[in-house]
Order: sequence, then C-alpha cells, then structure tokens
Amino acid sequence: MAEVVQIAEQIKQAKQLGCQLAVVIGGGNILRGAHFKELSANIQEATAHYMGMLATVINGLALQDALESIGCDTRLMSAIRMDGVCEPYIRRRARRHLEKDRIVILAAGTGGPFVTTDTAAALRALELEAEVLLKATRVDGVFSEDPEKNPHAVLYRELTYTAVLERNLRVMDTTAVAHCREHHMPVVVFNYRKEGNIQRAVQGEKVGTRIDET
Repeated sequence: MAEVVQIAEQIKQAKQLGCQLAVVIGGGNILRGAHFKELSANIQEATAHYMGMLATVINGLALQDALESIGCDTRLMSAIRMDGVCEPYIRRRARRHLEKDRIVILAAGTGGPFVTTDTAAALRALELEAEVLLKATRVDGVFSEDPEKNPHAVLYRELTYTAVLERNLRVMDTTAVAHCREHHMPVVVFNYRKEGNIQRAVQGEKVGTRIDET
C-alpha cells in the first residue's frame, strides 16, 4: 500500500502542473493472465486473461482511494461492466471527466483477452487524443537487454518505433508499438519509482527513453 500512496503523490504533483491525466492501470502484481495460464492446465487462456483484467480493477480501486485521500478528484472506469464499484468506460464520458479536471483511472484493459495493458494504453491514448503516452515501469527506460538480469545492458535515450520492433526490445508489446507508430503517438518509458519522475515526464524533461518517428 505504501507504493500506491507514493504513486498517488507523484500523480498529484503532475496533475498540479495543469495537465489532464488518464491512467491505464495494470494488475501484474496480483495476477498476470498470460503467466497464470502456464501454471494451470485447467484454466483456459482466455479465462486467465479475464482474471488478469479483474486484477486491474482491484488496483484501480486502491489507486482511486489513495488519490482521493490526498485531495484528488477521480473517476474509475472499467472496460468490463461492474457498476457496483466503477463506471463503464465510455470514450465521451471519459473525455468529459478530463475536461472537468478529474484524474481518470482506466481498468480492465481493452475488455477483451489476448492483449496486454500496453495495447489498452495505446488505444486509450489515441481515443482520448493524448499528447503523449507515458509508460511507467520499474527500470530507467528501454535497454538493450533486461537490466534486472544483465547489469551491463545499454540504456537507449531515444528510439524509433521501427527500431523497437526490429530489435525486439520488449518494453511494450508489438501491437501497442505498431498502433503508436501508425498514429504518430510518442511514447516515454521511465522509472516511476524515482521520486518526481512522473512530474518530469509530464513537463517534457528528458527522462527515460523517448520513442517516436525521429
């Protein structure tokens, strides 16, 4: 819970800059559908993905309460209807919440199996006409290899979409990268665990790795 509060504080600081924020929430800390399928032959892969989507709603509820406890106005929206705990995701309604200066938390991925929350983030960024897609992760950006396994991995500060795909750099799934490339959506990958990084990313400072066409 301490990590949720720390993230909420960073999101609040970024919001105070005057920008509109929509947060696509993951659920891998609770259950990752693709991995869960590998652990049990009795669970169909589609079912495992739906279970992972429900995990994102749990995280969304936690982040919503953490944000509201520090004075932020929020709305939690789910791609899978569960009216007792959150609103259904409707693009026009989400945009209206942003216009009313609310932080919108987007849960349950795309609402369908076999895609990751990376793809959900790319689609929501495009639907809501975001200026940039910020991918918050545990490492400092995009590396030549997994830096948690190889301490000598090289950090890239700038990459093109094509380079990410051709080098098979597994920072986002290929579908998400392809969507961003097709629609010219810049992506910034950065370490959310470093205090102030979300605010710096929102301000356009050089943090992590920027992925675009140049």
